[in-house]
Amino acid sequence: MSTDKTSETHKGLQGVVAGTTAISYIDGEGGKLFYRGFSIDELVQHSNFEEVIFLLFFGRLPNPKEWASWQGEISKERNLPKQVIDAISTFPKAIIPMAALRTAVSLLGLYDKDAEDNSPGANLRKGARLVAQMPTVVAAIERTRRGKELIPPLNKGSLAENFLYMLHGESPDAESLRGLDAYFVLLAEHSYNASTFAARTTAATLSDIYSAIVSAVGTLKGDLHGSANQRTMEMLLEIKDLPGIVPYVRERLARKQKIMGFGHRVYKADDPRAQYLREWAQRLGKKNGSIQWFQIAEELRQVMKKEKPLPVNVDFYSAPLLYYLGIPVDLFTLLFACARTPGWVAHVLEQYSDNRLIRPDAEYCGPSLNQTYIPLEKR
Repeated sequence: MSTDKTSETHKGLQGVVAGTTAISYIDGEGGKLFYRGFSIDELVQHSNFEEVIFLLFFGRLPNPKEWASWQGEISKERNLPKQVIDAISTFPKAIIPMAALRTAVSLLGLYDKDAEDNSPGANLRKGARLVAQMPTVVAAIERTRRGKELIPPLNKGSLAENFLYMLHGESPDAESLRGLDAYFVLLAEHSYNASTFAARTTAATLSDIYSAIVSAVGTLKGDLHGSANQRTMEMLLEIKDLPGIVPYVRERLARKQKIMGFGHRVYKADDPRAQYLREWAQRLGKKNGSIQWFQIAEELRQVMKKEKPLPVNVDFYSAPLLYYLGIPVDLFTLLFACARTPGWVAHVLEQYSDNRLIRPDAEYCGPSLNQTYIPLEKR
């Protein structure tokens, strides 16, 4: 029931412009994505993750002096506080990995001397720590639950290189390194998606940046957001082989169930990131000599064009790409978090810079108003 007859509700806030941002632009009809005015086509082919982080934070690309300084800053912030490492070692072995990540990010805030300093300089320092430490946290969570010794980060190399090194215990080959870096670049930012909006809502209360990123991680944990990449790979593993595709699709559609990796709230055409993720999934599959999962994805896409034509989204090819990198399936969403942390931080910084509390209205649909209270003994 609404007391304002001119009000209009938008379920899920679809179509509602909730604010402005200079960080990224999505052309849903044309299937285009831009970071700070740069097409992702330019960035994924010519840039790298660390440079994209700088672009998202500062609104421009670094000059050579700034680039050298920025690389050094990211490198020195990779190590975790000992208290956080000790806490991760006590997590239950059966813990859901995204729950472990959510808790670990909160712990990082406990041991950051800048945690409660909301000045612009302190928030930039915390943002750099978050993007640098997130891959270290994820690798620590995985190795701890497998009963393996933790591997500290190197004092050189990229975030992608360090993550694969800390996860597997050996330096990655150049192709794997480039594939993961491309994934990080492509998922670094995506405007007012659910987790980003959650982070901005928290920041809008003038809470600290760690609380905002914890909000984002908790939102990313859901099946309708970040964990869709995990569900997509589980689907490919369930299908198993090419003959299993058509029966799987038809049975799911007959039950009105989702086929993971298809459809998007914003894009009406194929997700612009998908073509590059497809390329890297294929390249890594060939390198590993296990092209099976890429082939199943390709054939599934063709079957869906006939059965229920929907555009592919970012999860569809990112699933086999991450699988070929030897990343456990239930760790996929944590990799999404590593990639998206720069976007989250950039939005939190932007929210702080021109803040207003985010507090939407709601249309009441409960019992009729002015109910009469009846004493307990008379009910």
